[in-house]
Amino acid sequence: MSKNLNYTRNIGIAAHIDAGKTTTTERILFYTGINHKLGEVHDGAATMDWMLQEQERGITITSAATCCRWKYKNNEYNINIIDTPGHVDFTVEVERSLRVLDGMIVLFSAVEGVEPQSETVWRQANKYSIPRIAFVNKMDRQGSDFFNVCLQIKKMLGANSVPLQIPIGSGDNFIGIVDLIKKKGIIWNDENYGLTFKEIPIPYNMKEIVKVYYNNIIESLSEYDDKIMEKFLYDQNSISEKEIICSLKKNTINMNIIPIFCGSSFKNKGVQTILDAICMYLPSPLEVKNIIGINPISKNQEIRAPNNNDPFSALAFKISSDPFVGRLAFFRVYSGQIHAGSYSFNVRSKNKERISRIYQMHANKQIPIKKIGAGDIAAIVGLKNIKTGDTLCDENYPILLDNISFPEPVIGLAIEPKLKSDIDKMSLALSKLMEEDPTFQVRTDSYTGQTIISGMGELHLEIIVDRMKREFKVEVNQGNPQVEYKEALRIGVKHREIYKKQTGGRGKFADILFKLEPGDYGKQGLEFISKIKGGNIPKEYLPSIEKGCRDMMKNGPLSGYEIDNAKITILDGSYHSVDSDQISFEIAGKLGFKAAAKKTNPILLEPIMKLEVIVPEENMGDIIGDINKRRGIIQNMIDKNNTKIIKAMIPLSEMFGYVTVLRTLSSGRGTSSMEFSHYDSVPKNIVNNIINN
Repeated sequence: MSKNLNYTRNIGIAAHIDAGKTTTTERILFYTGINHKLGEVHDGAATMDWMLQEQERGITITSAATCCRWKYKNNEYNINIIDTPGHVDFTVEVERSLRVLDGMIVLFSAVEGVEPQSETVWRQANKYSIPRIAFVNKMDRQGSDFFNVCLQIKKMLGANSVPLQIPIGSGDNFIGIVDLIKKKGIIWNDENYGLTFKEIPIPYNMKEIVKVYYNNIIESLSEYDDKIMEKFLYDQNSISEKEIICSLKKNTINMNIIPIFCGSSFKNKGVQTILDAICMYLPSPLEVKNIIGINPISKNQEIRAPNNNDPFSALAFKISSDPFVGRLAFFRVYSGQIHAGSYSFNVRSKNKERISRIYQMHANKQIPIKKIGAGDIAAIVGLKNIKTGDTLCDENYPILLDNISFPEPVIGLAIEPKLKSDIDKMSLALSKLMEEDPTFQVRTDSYTGQTIISGMGELHLEIIVDRMKREFKVEVNQGNPQVEYKEALRIGVKHREIYKKQTGGRGKFADILFKLEPGDYGKQGLEFISKIKGGNIPKEYLPSIEKGCRDMMKNGPLSGYEIDNAKITILDGSYHSVDSDQISFEIAGKLGFKAAAKKTNPILLEPIMKLEVIVPEENMGDIIGDINKRRGIIQNMIDKNNTKIIKAMIPLSEMFGYVTVLRTLSSGRGTSSMEFSHYDSVPKNIVNNIINN
């Protein structure tokens, strides 16, 4: 596996649902020789959609990794590809994949253009500063408009989009592209699935537009490249193809420019030029910034370079259960190398574990390899205590890399096994699914004793229940979906809690005075501060108080929902030399927190969703009226392709069954998409209904 990192690319493919990500990946696998026949999503035969649920629904649910090789200019490039889901319920798969990628291809449909999930993916890529190229797919469809999509990328995503190709025809007349840098036309041969192509002169009727867009490339580069600017001003003909490509690569990596390509993956046009573009413009592991982590012992920052001679460091970005090999941990190596059979140190668990096998992944198939080096992505078997976001490293050179942050679940579902004998099987299935998916959570309702599973949307939970049935052979009864409310404290209060119990012999005693108040804005969970002086409460009892308070944050004072954030400051207290112990202070913490929380004027918070509805203009009034009835707030209305786009903020609790209502109001022509935005307070008139129910 020792390879030249200059010829390695770690890239992801991301887009809105149904823009053609998986079809594009299938074509890449076909042209690189990994697959010898084309797998189609609509036939349920796509290599990367290997789950039964993916094949049935024709959507991607879990990100799949694969590795292929592509020859470009006599050099063989090793390309690790991660195909990510487009549905917003599985946005976690995009988030964790982006954390370990060096570059990205963002797909846009030539008909729909920039869609809601395209914006989400773009924001996620900006967050991790990932260089990207854009591919305008589906140029063969009626209504396709390449230039309009380029304009949308510029306006809606704020990106400096620079087309490097323009299409020859569109819809049924789409036959190929013009390469603006080479100033040649390319037409793919249909008889061998586009494996070969021929170069043609630029069509006569396109010469003027080619000139305009070629000048656009040079002008865009001259903003960031003084040499190009000088030649552009004084002698434009002296700018060589090599200079343009070098400048484009540098400015793509610096995210000054987004190169745009076009084609039709389904019709086998334009995919090879994307493979060339990956090699030409996206960075190798050597061209991205060195990873920065924290030494867990000294707390100092440390930098690791993508070098096999540096100490080993890697980040586990995905955990998956495989029926044949067991628990697979997908990881990206940032420095050093590791062999199968050797040991790695997990910084979170502080455990040293043996890596029994290392695999190069190809969807759900594994190819065993002996070792893996810096800059590469693979999967390992043998680690028992590993979670998504864990850092693996050399025990003698520990480093903690930035973890991956995940959104909170917004929707819940009560489940129970159909057979009482399946209780243990259900618990095992839920724990394995939780290991795989950080946005999936399981809790027991403190009032009813029911098992509540929570996730990012109705489809997310539907897939979880389906997987329990198929993979773990557990049939469950399920209740109606319910919103995952939260509770928040509004004012600070002081409270003294004295816990005394005398039952003959040794008793129980704990006395604490504390202030409970809302946590700092933007912080999650409990902030615990001690201002105890003079040993009024021994230090060893403070963690017990904190544990008691943390446990009570799971059950708020209004209706038992989790408290979003809080701050506790221990001011004073006392203890008994015989009767006080850790359990006494933990119970005092629980009772004190519960009593104090009731006095903080708590409020109920509900998840607010970002809704985008695309409808014909004649139905707009009915749709807006319906959104207003659902407590929605209209934020914007945009004209796009003879339709209206309505953007609104709306409570999740009002959105169950909305798709059916939308179809009725728009005679089946309206579409909608929704993603989580934030939590906000529930109006008083609705709070009572929620609490009483």
